[in-house]
Amino acid sequence: MLAGFGPAMARAHGVDVARGAFGALLGLGFAAAVVAVTGAPVWLIAPFGASSVLLYAVPNSPLAQPWSVFWGNVLSALAALAVVSVLPAGVWVAPVAVAAGIALMLVARALHPPGGAVALLVALTPHPDWHFALTPVASGTAALIGAAVVWNRLVGRVYPFRQPAEPGPHGTRDPAPPQRIGLDPAQMAGILDSYRQSANLGVADLARLVGAVEDAAAARRMEGFTAADIMSRDLVTVGPEAGFEAVASVFRTRGFHSLPVVADGALLGVIFQIDLIRAPGANAATLMRTALPQAAPDTPVGVLLPMLEDGGAEAVPIMDGTALIGIVTRTDLISALARRLARISA
Repeated sequence: MLAGFGPAMARAHGVDVARGAFGALLGLGFAAAVVAVTGAPVWLIAPFGASSVLLYAVPNSPLAQPWSVFWGNVLSALAALAVVSVLPAGVWVAPVAVAAGIALMLVARALHPPGGAVALLVALTPHPDWHFALTPVASGTAALIGAAVVWNRLVGRVYPFRQPAEPGPHGTRDPAPPQRIGLDPAQMAGILDSYRQSANLGVADLARLVGAVEDAAAARRMEGFTAADIMSRDLVTVGPEAGFEAVASVFRTRGFHSLPVVADGALLGVIFQIDLIRAPGANAATLMRTALPQAAPDTPVGVLLPMLEDGGAEAVPIMDGTALIGIVTRTDLISALARRLARISA
């Protein structure tokens, strides 16, 4: 029973701690500078600290997206200023101001928890001025968002997180193959809405979770299979000095999609068919790719699934130390998966 009062979040990684803390430090510093330039008597307000938690620590949250952050703070300030201007002074002003801010945020689809603090701050400030909504609220919030866009991109995170649909890995409107099977975004949005979770989890977040679950389920179906079970063992290889015509001849006569480059028994890289088009006339050392995932013979086939997804590697070398002993291609993986599914359904 007491376990319910313990931490509900996973343990934070060091990189997440650094990205969140240093991002807030830089973002608030930039916001302070922007507000100071406007000549506002108050450079920063307490709710900006709460906004920074969302912008820099959990930037994927729907509550941390630019629309929610900016309009959540600004509309809450305006709602509170309107309440203060029409109600007589009393203990009821602050609750009414916060309630009005929440209502306006929900109507505008701009829910941002620090907006409630903005409304409360306005209600508790003696004789608040309407300019408060512009400076420091609007200008400071805009500065925080601008800094968050730059900082999150610099540290490898996408922000704003919910982007319009972008072309797939091949420049078409088709999503990547792993994302084509399952619920479409409209269906996911409907699920979130029916469970009243749209403010806590976005469609993109749910899609990533569903994809991860499907990958895990596929990997589970492949339990018992390892890379050694499905890899090609009788390998045809070339040396780094092999010329373009020799490499092209191997692809043409063997019907391969990938060709390892080996020297003294050690793997140097892998050439794929597309590489012949991209660099005609080059030798094997120039054509080959070196930044490829590798696996051991006892690697579960389920682990190979994400390595071979569209847009990633077309083949995974199987290594015994530094020696190349096999290779697993997408064809090998599809064949193994088909056999396992047929066995399950039989």
